[in-house]
Amino acid sequence: MVWTTVYQSPIGGLTLAGDGEHLTGLWVEGQKYFMAGLTEPAARKDDSPVFEQARQWLDRYFAGERPVPEELPLRPHGTAFQRAVWECLCKIPWGQVTTYGAISREIARQLGRASLSAQAVGGAVGHNPISIIIPCHRVVGADGSLTGYAGGVDRKLWLLQREGVDASRLRRPRRGSAL
Repeated sequence: MVWTTVYQSPIGGLTLAGDGEHLTGLWVEGQKYFMAGLTEPAARKDDSPVFEQARQWLDRYFAGERPVPEELPLRPHGTAFQRAVWECLCKIPWGQVTTYGAISREIARQLGRASLSAQAVGGAVGHNPISIIIPCHRVVGADGSLTGYAGGVDRKLWLLQREGVDASRLRRPRRGSAL
């Protein structure tokens, strides 16, 4: 069974999903791919221990502390490629950003390949089922554009500024799915 609860955050309601032992999802209210990837029907259950751990992690995050993803029992559902990308996301330090190209080069290196499509990486980043905790908001375009965040550009910018990222070198995309 998949359980869900809602956490009220400064960027809106966050729906958390879990299997009782692991956090399997965290989606921002109204985001693209909302609750995508659930492998079975979900029911509301607010008192799961994993949800209490996630609430404490999120409380600390929004208070300006620097909790790391490894503090939580995470189990995002996805392909092996997606999980490899999400593991790379977990290594992006607080207050820093990287690019889709940099992640594609790292995954290519791990796979022993000469190259890998940044667009393929973008698809995996965009389908991250555990937003904020697996920090997909820390990935920007090669030109500094705030693209690819399923929760929207405004939320992505808010999260980055909350982490102390210098937003003066980032720009809003003129077109795209993250608008």
